[in-house]
Amino acid sequence: MKRNILSVLLAVSLVIPVAGCASSSNTESAAESGASAESASTGSGETIELTNVSYDPTRELYVAYNSIFEPYYEETFGQKVKVTQSHGGSGKQALEVANGLEADVVTLALEGDVQVVADAGLIDDGFTAEFDLESSPYTSTIVFLVRSGNPKGIYDWDDLIREDVGVITPNPKTSGGAMWNYLAAWYFFEQKGLSEDEILENIRTLYGNVVVLDSGARGATTSFVENGQGDVLLAWENEAFLSLKEYPGEYEIVVPSVSILCQPTVAVVDEVVRKHGTEDVANEYLSYLYSDAAQEIEAQNFYRPSNKEIYNSYVLSETSDSITEIPADGKWINDNIVLTDINHFGGWKEARAKHFTDGAYFDQIYEE
Repeated sequence: MKRNILSVLLAVSLVIPVAGCASSSNTESAAESGASAESASTGSGETIELTNVSYDPTRELYVAYNSIFEPYYEETFGQKVKVTQSHGGSGKQALEVANGLEADVVTLALEGDVQVVADAGLIDDGFTAEFDLESSPYTSTIVFLVRSGNPKGIYDWDDLIREDVGVITPNPKTSGGAMWNYLAAWYFFEQKGLSEDEILENIRTLYGNVVVLDSGARGATTSFVENGQGDVLLAWENEAFLSLKEYPGEYEIVVPSVSILCQPTVAVVDEVVRKHGTEDVANEYLSYLYSDAAQEIEAQNFYRPSNKEIYNSYVLSETSDSITEIPADGKWINDNIVLTDINHFGGWKEARAKHFTDGAYFDQIYEE
């Protein structure tokens, strides 16, 4: 049974945080937060401490979200709550939690990374059914970020295998976003009617053009934007828009002909919340991501909201495959892009086994 979702209308005055392009390392770890079962217990009159372990590009989103969730929870339940954030490559974050980082909730880049935590015995079975839409309150996709004027003429995935193009993308072994990048490229070449051997050769060439393979999406953005490396960044849609916002006139977004629907997955870390006594606040924290107020914040931080009405209010008035600035009317979603999804690859279990586990396709093409 899905958990109940409170629909609360809040008047929110929001200034959207800019990208900052910080390091991909954790901004604040659970250990640094000093959270304990004693301080987290509800009804004690003390502030509940909740740790959200997330992936790289959600830093700004959860700063904004926490700023409305904390007062909402206190007003509704009469208890103060303080949320600590931890960020890094999604795959790396999943392993950190599986190995002992005490997260009350995880908000990771893909279901497969949450499954790693579940496989460690920390999350109960059936986590994708705990919240609406397979526990994915917002979605995203993969686009290209290029320098202003697109000097290398990069328009689609096959441009990434040209000899004169330097690519920036994180490592699929540590980054969930990088897995989405890889699968989107695979789908493009598959749609061209290529055989599996031909697709592998093109993917091998693409990764041969990678200038630096960072551990997470934010680190890749830093390599491209701050360090000036490469000609194109394979980016989460929200990362690309945040770069446009912070560096107006320096970059533009190229929307490829096809991409992939990225479905970040959220889950309560059941073993940890039982230990901390934070079950109720953890459930409410994730449920409230579906509220109208939270969905607006997600859209304003360039994530695609799951609420269809709110989603439609952010669809571009005039779609274009090249976006050079943040639209003045706030509408940014290109609704015409052709998106595959993870089901096309047989789900995450099959996709990981074929492409990303040790010795699978990615290791074969990148280590050669």
